[in-house]
Amino acid sequence: MSPALDPTTGEAGIKGSRAHPAETWSTPESGRPRRPTVQSDIQETIQHPGNVRINVQGAFIVAEEQPGTPQSEDYEHDPHDIRLPNHTSVVSHIAVDIGGSLAKLVYFSREPGDDSIGGRLNFFKFETERIDACIEFMRNLQADQKHDNGSKPEDLCIMATGGGAFKYHDKLKEALGVEVIREDEMECLIIGLDFFINEIPNEVFTYSEDSPMTFMPHPPDPPNIYPYLLVNIGSGVSMIKVSGPRQFERIGGTSLGGGTLWGLLSLLTGARSFDDMLRLAENGDNSTVDLLVGDIYGQAYNKIGLKSTHIASSFGKVYKMKRAAEREAEDGCNGDLKRREEAEHVEGSSELVHGPGSFRPEDMARSLLYAVSNNIGQLAHLHAEKHGLPRIYFGGSFIGGHSQTMNTLSYAIRFWSKDTRQAYFLRHEGYLGAVGAFLKRQPKNWGRRESFVGSAKAA
Repeated sequence: MSPALDPTTGEAGIKGSRAHPAETWSTPESGRPRRPTVQSDIQETIQHPGNVRINVQGAFIVAEEQPGTPQSEDYEHDPHDIRLPNHTSVVSHIAVDIGGSLAKLVYFSREPGDDSIGGRLNFFKFETERIDACIEFMRNLQADQKHDNGSKPEDLCIMATGGGAFKYHDKLKEALGVEVIREDEMECLIIGLDFFINEIPNEVFTYSEDSPMTFMPHPPDPPNIYPYLLVNIGSGVSMIKVSGPRQFERIGGTSLGGGTLWGLLSLLTGARSFDDMLRLAENGDNSTVDLLVGDIYGQAYNKIGLKSTHIASSFGKVYKMKRAAEREAEDGCNGDLKRREEAEHVEGSSELVHGPGSFRPEDMARSLLYAVSNNIGQLAHLHAEKHGLPRIYFGGSFIGGHSQTMNTLSYAIRFWSKDTRQAYFLRHEGYLGAVGAFLKRQPKNWGRRESFVGSAKAA
């Protein structure tokens, strides 16, 4: 294994994709062909709207958008749709995972053209504060379903999960006039992740600066992917031990997650969206605000394995630099401020406007991104070590395919585990819950690999 790279050097991650297997699972048969779907797998009478098996034979991730894909400033479309070339049955349900910051929506659509077969899973996300835009989007899907399938508007079913499934349940039901089925959030996360691991090629990957997006081979058939740790990073962070299909336990978490980064950067920078904040971080240099090991020792501390670029204290330079700037500014004043009594001032406060050029928004964004990511990475390792979990999967919209985030989490896992564990990521990391809720509408054991054996019967 190549030496672990330090994500705190300020160097941007390499962008690109090289798909080559890097690890086998529990047997040496990497890339083993999967069992083809047989007729008994895909024949199912529709007894209730949405009660249909999805044929995932030949499924793959597409890079181009489908013609006619909705576009708006109110939401963002993930262009990595999942093409289902062999599915022909009607699907009359959609799924939404409504979190504290984002609402993630998944639905099935037909391929355009009279002679086209199959369809695709579509992925959209909305800011939760714009839930009305999400509802309007679903209303349009309801109209499309009526046009394409001849269904009644009330035939549409909404599978909802996340905290918002409870908070907005009545609003969704009244606005759309449809059945809204609430599903357990943790259960949906695990169902969604198991589906992606078992059924979708080129979904799971590892990340490092020298080898970005190294795709993992499919597990052998029958799969043996358990046990593992899921670290789901949304507004907060949940760490879930998964022992088998539908066998899971939340073993920890932290309140310092995506909401923390979003909230603090909203105060510190002019960024208006989470994606804006991540773009700021890409162009930042955390060494201008973070106190590094090299700032303290003048060199690396090799005896305990700390490079000179390791972060000793996040935002550790800010206080001293800010006070130095204030003293310099005070020296140029007319002296009135100096002559005031100390009792009139709170120690460390300043009545002077801070120089706008001292701390760039980009640098603060990168520093805070490292602080949150490093903390999550170390906690994930400690939980995996305590419970003997060999694999760690990271999910949630916080990651967003962002190179610095993935590199920091990967480095933290490799560093603290002494290269005995790796971090695994997914191309649809923010949609685990939504996909899990979508699949909960299916009959038992629909997938080729029985991705979620023992799932609840369709309503």
